[in-house]
Amino acid sequence: MTNRKPDENPEGLKRYERQILFPGVGEDGQRKLLRSRAVVIGCGALGSVIANNLARAGIGNLVIADRDFIELNNLQRQILFDEEDIAKGLPKATAAAGKLRKINSSIRIEPIVADVTWANIETLIAGADVVLDGTDNFDTRCLINDACVKHGIPWIYGGVMASYGMSATIVPRQTPCLRCLFPRAPLPGALQTCDTAGVLGSVVNTIASIESMEAMKLLIGRGRRNPGIITVDLWEDIFDTIPLSKREGDCPACGRGDYEYLAAREGVHTTSLCGHGAVQVSVRPSGKIDFPVLARRLESAGKVWFNEFLLRFSVDGYELTVFPDARTIIKGTTDEALAKTLYAKFIGA
Repeated sequence: MTNRKPDENPEGLKRYERQILFPGVGEDGQRKLLRSRAVVIGCGALGSVIANNLARAGIGNLVIADRDFIELNNLQRQILFDEEDIAKGLPKATAAAGKLRKINSSIRIEPIVADVTWANIETLIAGADVVLDGTDNFDTRCLINDACVKHGIPWIYGGVMASYGMSATIVPRQTPCLRCLFPRAPLPGALQTCDTAGVLGSVVNTIASIESMEAMKLLIGRGRRNPGIITVDLWEDIFDTIPLSKREGDCPACGRGDYEYLAAREGVHTTSLCGHGAVQVSVRPSGKIDFPVLARRLESAGKVWFNEFLLRFSVDGYELTVFPDARTIIKGTTDEALAKTLYAKFIGA
């Protein structure tokens, strides 16, 4: 990490001259970016593009948090990684920071290799001017929403699957929050994931670029902010913006100040099963899994079998045993962060 202050660029503002020429940015806007602190949570498909955009744009202090390591199937859409990173066994946050320091050595880049949970998120986002969603699961997004709403920090939501994506800009006390949009989590197993439906790199770049631009507008204090939720389907050439409204007192987060995910009363929880080489994943509140629907989704990804009592799914040396209440035992690992990743990939949350 460089010890130079972000606004002490030996080249002055020359590297940003094309950006400065744009009236919405200008020299004063660029200096605001150089003094800003952005936190990117998740450095997979969305997060790697977001981090790349923000580093090149001159966000002076960039924090990148991710729990995962790089796999071969990531390279199709996660633009900061290559085959050499896989051979070295690098975590995503570490590899991303290394690449970005070569692109812009005049800013501060802090990689954090950790599972973002209720226990560490408030420390992670402390001092942030904006937080950006690079995650792949509803649980972490609701956690980000709770923490940002509680501390009054703007954040940008984004999600992608197949050829479809969406994004919303959330400014506490000004706009609806994520829980206004999604009062309850989808039932586990009810929705497709990128590991069952696939995802195209082009839609990743589109949504990540929208997130990045929204962050820059917030940091500079200019430009028309996304007024609702932008939806895009690149395969069908559909672009739309859906208006959002606050749920007021009916919203647990921005309405009542009841931060259920931050208090660990909602979301995904893990327990290591000693002596079994397995991790149990449970969801609060629990839901009823539709085994036939989940089995159809998982058939293309691995070997699946079920009866009325449980569903078993095998993939890449791991065995997931799913029970009707969404509780899942994952054999083949004792790593709770990895178990959460596998759950999010195949069961969803």
